[in-house]
Amino acid sequence: MKRMRRYLLAAAAVVILVLGSVGIAYAITNGQPDEGRHPYVGLLVFDDAPGHPAWRCSGALIAPDVVLTAGHCTDGAVAARIWLDESVQGNPDYPSGGATSYEGIPYTKPGFCIGCGNGLPGFAIRDVGIVVLTEEVPTDVVSVYADLPDPGQVDTLKNKTSVDFVGYGVQEQIHGGGPPYWTGLKVRLYAPSELVSGKFVHSDEFMRLALNPGGGSGGTCFGDSGGPDLLRGTNTVLAVNSYVTNSNCSGVGYSARVDIPEVLAWIQTFLD
Repeated sequence: MKRMRRYLLAAAAVVILVLGSVGIAYAITNGQPDEGRHPYVGLLVFDDAPGHPAWRCSGALIAPDVVLTAGHCTDGAVAARIWLDESVQGNPDYPSGGATSYEGIPYTKPGFCIGCGNGLPGFAIRDVGIVVLTEEVPTDVVSVYADLPDPGQVDTLKNKTSVDFVGYGVQEQIHGGGPPYWTGLKVRLYAPSELVSGKFVHSDEFMRLALNPGGGSGGTCFGDSGGPDLLRGTNTVLAVNSYVTNSNCSGVGYSARVDIPEVLAWIQTFLD
């Protein structure tokens, strides 16, 4: 049941879901090559049993050996590994790991739950996870890290505040791909977006973000779960990609806030 809930989560991409007829559907959401702008963002693969890769996400290094991602990525996983190459296409180490990846242990924020709240803003609670690597990423690979926000920072932001998406799946989804769930596009991309308030404003758990290529906004799609939503032009992670509301990865998306004081305090325990 836990795995089924994860796969039914219309996520900004922990897995590639069977959502339509067999075939490939390209969701161009204004993603463009990262070109070294965010070297601390990596591609994660999670094992649901020892030696069994099961699903993939994106994540951001917040320290040489600590990766921030989504709780529905770490939930149920027994091991994880991250690649920090801008392209992992054709890498023979993928998805089982090797000389080009870094192994780690996943942790899920206590209190994480899917379907425990009311309506879309309450679809998931405390959707934040951490992967602690068994070795530090060398500084000649990554020398700059994502920054954590100030407590309550999201509440100070105005409607249409500019945000940058970064992840390994903002450009493509595969309908009918089925298992294994770690396949698909493996290139780091970034895309512009903005906060959408309306009646939603900022919930206690989520930011609401535009996924509107026609309107100039980028978007998140399958493969992007756990990737950072950065305050435009900075390395500050306001939230991590959590879920989208339709199989076209358009309209609006919801990202789990990491500026919640309780969440920040939990993350800090891995940095002390």
